[in-house]
Amino acid sequence: MELAEVLIILSGSLLVTGFARWKGLPAPLLTVAVALAVSFLPGVPDIQIDSEVILTVVLPPLLYSASLDVSLLNFRESRVQIQRLGIGAVVVTAFVVGGVAYVLIPDMTWPAAVLVGAVVAPPDAVSAAAIGRKLGLPRKVMTVLSGESLINDAASLTLVKVFLAIVGGASLTLWQDLGIFGLAIGVGVAVGLVLGFVAHRVRMRIDDPVIENVIGLLLPFIAYITAEELSGSGVLAVVAAGLFVGFNSPRTGYATRLQERPFWAAADVLLEGFVFALIGLQLRTVVQEVAASDRGLGQSVGVAFVVLAVVVLVRPAFVFASYYAARVLRYLLLSRLLRGMRRVPALRRVRYHPQPRLDWRQLTVISWTGMRGVVTLAAVVSIPAVTESGVPVPARDTMFLIAFVVTVGTLLLQGLTLPAVIRRLGVQDTSQRDRDLAAELALFATSTAETLEHVESRRAAWTAQYGPELTERAIQAATARLVRQNDALQRGAVEDASDRTVTGAERDRRREVPRAISKIRRELLDKRREVVLRERDAGALDEEVMRHVLLGIDAEELAMDTNAMSSTRS
Repeated sequence: MELAEVLIILSGSLLVTGFARWKGLPAPLLTVAVALAVSFLPGVPDIQIDSEVILTVVLPPLLYSASLDVSLLNFRESRVQIQRLGIGAVVVTAFVVGGVAYVLIPDMTWPAAVLVGAVVAPPDAVSAAAIGRKLGLPRKVMTVLSGESLINDAASLTLVKVFLAIVGGASLTLWQDLGIFGLAIGVGVAVGLVLGFVAHRVRMRIDDPVIENVIGLLLPFIAYITAEELSGSGVLAVVAAGLFVGFNSPRTGYATRLQERPFWAAADVLLEGFVFALIGLQLRTVVQEVAASDRGLGQSVGVAFVVLAVVVLVRPAFVFASYYAARVLRYLLLSRLLRGMRRVPALRRVRYHPQPRLDWRQLTVISWTGMRGVVTLAAVVSIPAVTESGVPVPARDTMFLIAFVVTVGTLLLQGLTLPAVIRRLGVQDTSQRDRDLAAELALFATSTAETLEHVESRRAAWTAQYGPELTERAIQAATARLVRQNDALQRGAVEDASDRTVTGAERDRRREVPRAISKIRRELLDKRREVVLRERDAGALDEEVMRHVLLGIDAEELAMDTNAMSSTRS
């Protein structure tokens, strides 16, 4: 793929994504549809996707960005459910789809059939997570979805690696297959944690937000390539590094965090749009290749839709069966284990921490979040026409068609109906906001009290260093600000609770007050910016002075968006 083609695809996908976000439309589907239409225009060349571009340039930053936002504590709490879906569901889907493909495609060998199953096995939680956040899915459900998406990619790509080797003529036993899996997991996690630790320590020792963010930018690529070179899972290396850095991010400087979040959000939009545009642009070529094959277009499309149906149905069957089977098995094992522990005095104080429980409605929502995306495309384009040993990959063109049909089909079927499923089942945690607010209030009160104690413990040292007059003025100003912030937060919480006790016009009027204040303040800030730009354009203001003044205005608007009172009243 030429550089000019990459830039055109990036620019076009960004325009479509921007339009979709503006109109509230599903960006992935619209991007695929527009790209497919463009592929039929005269003069549009066939786009050849380089698997190395997807695997080493697109995939690592997307995984790293997603892992930065995952709560490590919640991930640990739900790790059993995450592992069950992230590994177990991928393996089961790969073999079930493989069995169906092996029966329906005459020239498909068993290893090649499992290979196509591994390609379509991993769901992509990006769309589901965006819908879940918007509609207020319970946090434990969001944790399972996000955590599953981080590790199912590694399981899928490792399966692809194993069965691609078998297609090429390698004779691997079950223990060798498990050894490849174990090595990929162990090396990948180890590389990710080591590089994440090194990157975090380096970022802690420098005081330069720009360099700190450049380190964060390079980290996912270094982690992925290093792990792959050591026969590990590059995906797990990136995820482990991202989880470690994200968990320790609060220890870095505030400027780094403020710059990091919008950067990765922009990278996600750009790269995801690029991938879905590639899907649309390639679909015409894939259909033409399938139509020219011995199997014919009709048979291949029929097989692809059968695989789509299998993919959609296998997930709910696995989700429900594995969850309740694990509950029963855990109960039987724990009841015996706990009885044995009671006989040992030293173990009587050991407490068991169960996994978060999910009811049937939450399991149904998880079952319906099977939309495929980036990793399915990355996996299918990584399959060569001929293996390194010179063996042709059977039905490779049909593999591509199946991957595209499953990706687009799940986005259409499940992506468009997921909001209705969530609303219909009522799987929304309406009290999460109140619990978060209560935790925020308690934390702010605790931090205020401990800060005031710290002031008193340091008063003598500061007086000796800065003098009594300056120290007293600084302490009074700082403590007064702390008290005002705490009082404002508590008062806002009381008003917010009061708003929920009234209905109708009075509630609307109360809610309109903070909105009106915010709008007026933003209008005044816009007026100040207008004056600054007018003076600059007239030549009456130096550019350096303009940037300094605008920085202060921008900081004031940022404070409006992020202060505690705004979050309470939003």
